[in-house]
Order: sequence, then structure tokens, then C-alpha cells
Amino acid sequence: MSRRTKAAEHKDHKAAHSFEIEGFKQEILSHIGRSDDLIFRIVTSHNQHILILFFEDLVDARVLNECIVRPLEQMPEEFDAETISNKVQIAGITRTNQLIEVVDQLVDGAAYVFKEFDTYGILCDIEDKGSREPEKAETESLVFGPKISFTESISKNLNLVRSNISDPNLCVETFMIGSRSKRKVQLVYIQDIADEENVNTFRQRINDLDVDSIIDSTVLSQLIEDDSWTVFPQLMTTELPDRLTVSLLHGKVGLLVDRSPTVIIAPSTFMNFFESTEDIYMRWNMGTFLRIIRFIAIFFSVLLTPAYVAVLTYHYEVIPSALLVSLGQSRSNVPFPPVFEAFLLEFVIELLREAGARLPTKVGQTMGIVGGIVIGQAAVDAGFTSNILIIIIAISALGSFTAPSYAIGTAVRMIRFPIILMAGLYGGVGIMFCFCFMIIHLLKVTTLGRPYLSPIYPFRFADWKYSLFRSPYQYLVNRPVSNRPGDASRIPKNKAKKKKEVDE
Repeated sequence: MSRRTKAAEHKDHKAAHSFEIEGFKQEILSHIGRSDDLIFRIVTSHNQHILILFFEDLVDARVLNECIVRPLEQMPEEFDAETISNKVQIAGITRTNQLIEVVDQLVDGAAYVFKEFDTYGILCDIEDKGSREPEKAETESLVFGPKISFTESISKNLNLVRSNISDPNLCVETFMIGSRSKRKVQLVYIQDIADEENVNTFRQRINDLDVDSIIDSTVLSQLIEDDSWTVFPQLMTTELPDRLTVSLLHGKVGLLVDRSPTVIIAPSTFMNFFESTEDIYMRWNMGTFLRIIRFIAIFFSVLLTPAYVAVLTYHYEVIPSALLVSLGQSRSNVPFPPVFEAFLLEFVIELLREAGARLPTKVGQTMGIVGGIVIGQAAVDAGFTSNILIIIIAISALGSFTAPSYAIGTAVRMIRFPIILMAGLYGGVGIMFCFCFMIIHLLKVTTLGRPYLSPIYPFRFADWKYSLFRSPYQYLVNRPVSNRPGDASRIPKNKAKKKKEVDE
């Protein structure tokens, strides 16, 4: 239900006020619910009354007094709305006489200045941003490269983007989303690099949204993603300005949301979630090594525990005889089947992880370390589990934490549980069934209409140097083909591999 009645909506095409202050107050109050912080302030200049209307907690009081009230007190003897707009020292000024526009701007932190018996007033953008200054990134920590992160202010975030990309072709499109609580959203892309189809798809999905409010960019990404049922994230969210910068230069599109410290990047493939901007700041061989480590770690995280369950349940013959003796001794006092044992420890690990994330930082770290050691040792001594499974569960947990993206790490931990169950029911056949099912599912998933498994499928070997490994910069001549960039060239080919000379 809209907050405006049909009778009130019928007035949208009329003038915003009744030419005198008291009548204007009544019209405003009929469109806004009871709000004790709605201030009607009257300034008198040469026996003429000027009304300043604003929400006390939304505006910057210092700017209001210095840039609006003080100039109004020094108005000439004869003045009108035109004179007021010239005198008020505010950059964002809009002249209007539409009541609905006044109401919408007031709740966004604007002040409305109206001279009695005039035909229109002016809206002044004096919102108190109330946001923190850029700080060190928390969820995407880096060893090399800039440590600065986005904030909750969309204007500051856009400033960070423009300071990183001083390109006149950087385009910014603004949208307002939400029928009740409007939220500013800005689409950013480099015009001659980004694929127009990607931009149009983003633009269309934003325009098609019909919701009452958008709380955060993570909520918006769920509303505009291709498939809401898959566990794998299709749109990347980041708090790092340099990650957005690299993505825009590669031909991707970004989406900034007001009051959200993260930015949406699309199209985002499965491989993008295992890439870190730190790989770019390091030498190519080091960056490639770290990426390979991440892929191996994720592979172990998904399949190591199910393999343990399958081997102990159905495939004893694949265990070396030397290991079989120690494994039998370790499990001699465990009364549970391997699948129940694995589920129990995986559940305990998830409890420790969630508790550590919710507690204060220092307490959470202490609780995670002490809790893991105490519970693990106590479980072995009590005969609930074996020492070998403790090691395997720890390796699987560490593997899921190597993913730079928190969303993909959580997805990996979730898919591990059904694979463990299938391994306990059908052994190696169950693992292969789940693995093939997951591959088929990933082949069907799309991100902004693009293949999710690119550049593996469809096969584009030219993009492997951006995803599976990192090539030296002189070989990164073209932008990733998967993004379909307009300007595909990054470095002139005749200069990319030119041998460096020594100045004698």
C-alpha cells in the first residue's frame, strides 16, 4: 500500500502549495505521517515570511544556518524565488511547485524554501551524509596494494572510482529504486570498453524492479541475478575500489548503491570469485602460484571429507596396508559410522566458525582457537571421532577459507554436506554423481546472460591468462574476450613484446 491516498495522488499535478504558509503546512502534513522531527521554520525579512521545511535529523545543521538561513535574513526589500535561489549558497538547488516532489526530497535530506504567496519554492540538498571516512578493508584483506575500502556514502564511493579512473568515457547513470524508501543506485561503466548488451541488461533489470525498498547492494544483487535458486553467487560484491577499477578496465559493469559499503560487479564468472587483486600487485609467477593453491584448496575442501567417508565405508582396498593399520587403531573406539562421524565434526566446525564471526574480534579469535583444540581433543579421547578425521576436517575448513570471496567460500561449505551424505550411501559412485551433477549445474548457470564457467566453457584459451593463471604484463595485450569489450586492445602489440634496451 502506498502512503498516499488516491485523493492525495490526484493533487500531484497541482501546484505544491496554497500560496500562504498555513495552507501549505496542512497540505504537507496530509502527505507525511506524524513526524516530530519535521521542522517548519519561518524566517522574516522586510515583513515577508519565508518558510524553511526540513527533517531535523536528516540535514546538516551547520550548512542550513550558514548557507540558507543567514542569506535569507539579508535579502533585499523586493525578492522572489528567483532571488532566493541566487542568494542561497547551495550547489544542489531545484525549483519546483510539485508537492509530491517536495515530499520525496524531504525524506532524502533536502530542505524546501518557500516564500509566502509565491508560486513555487526551491529544494536545497543539504543532507547530512553521516558516513565514515574510507578505512582499511575488513572482509577482503590484502598484503600488497591499496588497503582503502568503500564507505556507505555513494558520493564518496563514486569519488574513489573517478580518482582511480580519470577517463572522460567513464559513464555514470543514476536510478531511484523503491516505492516507499527510495534508494539511489548508480550504474558505472567505461563507454568505449563495456559491452552495450551488458549495460542494457543491467539497465533493464534495474528499471523492472518493483519493490518498496532496497536495504543493501547484496539484497539488490539477489533481485537482479539470473538464478535465485542456485547456491553459487552470480554477481560479485566487493568493498575494494581497485577491484572495481580493474573490472571496469576489463569491460565489466559496476553498480553502486547508496548507504552500502559494497559494489556489485557483473558479469562475474565462477573463476572471478577465486581471483584476488593481490595477484595483480605481485609478480606473475607468484600470482599464478597463489591462484593454483586456491583451486587445489577448494578441490580438497569439497572432496576430501567425502572421500574419507567413501573409502572407510565401501573401498578399504584403496588404503595402503601401512596406513590401514593406524587407521584401524584410530577408529577402534569410535562407535559411529564414518558418515555420522563426518557430519558431527563438520557441524561442530560450522558452529565454531559462526560463533567466532558473531563474537567481538578478540573474543572470537580466542574462542575459535581454544574451542577447536579443546573440542577436538575431547572428541578423540571420548571416542566420538578419530584423529585422522580431525586432520581431514581441518584441511577442508582451511581450504574453504582460502577463497577471496566470502560468498563462494560459504557455497563450498554448503555443497560439502550433500556430497558427504551421498558418499556414505553409495561410496565413490555417490561422489562422482554429485560431482557430475554440480558440473552440469554450473554449465547451465549464467551471469548477466553470460556463461558462468567461462573461459572453460565455452572454451576461450585466450582468457586463461586472466583467470586460471596470471601471465606477465607484456602478454596481456587484449582484454578478456569473455567480457566482449568494445576496445579490446590494452597494449599495442608492436610495443608489448619489445625487448628492453639498456641506456649506456
